[in-house]
Amino acid sequence: MNGNRKEVTRLRQIIDQEKATSLKARESWHMFTIMAEFIESTERLSSIRPAVTIFGSARTRDDHPDYAKCVDLSRRLSDEGFAVISGGGPGIMEAANKGAFEGASPSVGLNIELPHEQRSNPWQNISLSFRHFFARKVAFVKYADAYVVFPGGFGTLDEVSEVLTLIQTGKTRNIPVILVGNSFWQGLLDWIRVQMAGNGMINHDDLNLVQLIDEPANIVDAIFAFYEARDINLSEDERQKMLYL
Repeated sequence: MNGNRKEVTRLRQIIDQEKATSLKARESWHMFTIMAEFIESTERLSSIRPAVTIFGSARTRDDHPDYAKCVDLSRRLSDEGFAVISGGGPGIMEAANKGAFEGASPSVGLNIELPHEQRSNPWQNISLSFRHFFARKVAFVKYADAYVVFPGGFGTLDEVSEVLTLIQTGKTRNIPVILVGNSFWQGLLDWIRVQMAGNGMINHDDLNLVQLIDEPANIVDAIFAFYEARDINLSEDERQKMLYL
C-alpha cells in the first residue's frame, strides 16, 4: 500500500507565493459568503414557525390548473396560521407566494441566482437571496413543519429526494411530505415500490414517509391530523438534531 502513495501538493507548498496567497484569499472569502447566507436565513426565518415549504416547477404557467391549485392551497395554509416558504421564483413558486401573500401569514421566498428560469416574484413578505444551493436547501428543511411537492423537473426531484433521505436517515425530524398530482407522481411511487423497496434498497416502511393527496382542503387536513398526535413545536432532541443538518 505504501508504494502506491501519491504526492498531492498542499496549498502551503505552492512555490508561487503570489498564486498561493490569491487562492487562500479567494477560498477564505468564499467561506465568509457561505456563512453570511446561513446567518441571514437564521436571523430572518427563526421566528416564522409554523411553516410549510412548497416545491414545484418554475415552468408552470399561471393558466395551468396546478398554479390555481397551489394559490388555493397556500391561501388556506396562510389563513390557518402557516407561513409559506417557496423558492421565490416563477411557476409553482410564484403561486405559493401569491396565495400566502393574500392570506394572514408571511409569504417567504428563498431566491437563488441561476442563469435561466429564476426571477424573483413580487409576492414575498420575506425575501432572501442565495448563491449556494446547499445553504438554500438547509433553509427549506430547517424551518418547515411540512413539505408539499407539486409536479416539477430535476430540481423538484432533487428537493423531495433530499428531504426524504434526511427523514429516512434521522438527520431531520419526521414531518408530513405530501405529493400533489396523482397522475404525475403515481408512476414514480410505483417504481420506488417495485424497484427500490422490492430490491431491498429501502425498507417497505419508508414508503409511508410520503402521502399522495390532490385536494387543497385535504392537504391542510392531513397536516393538522399529523400534529394532532404530537406537538408542532420542536422537542429538545429535535432541536439538537436540526443543528447538524
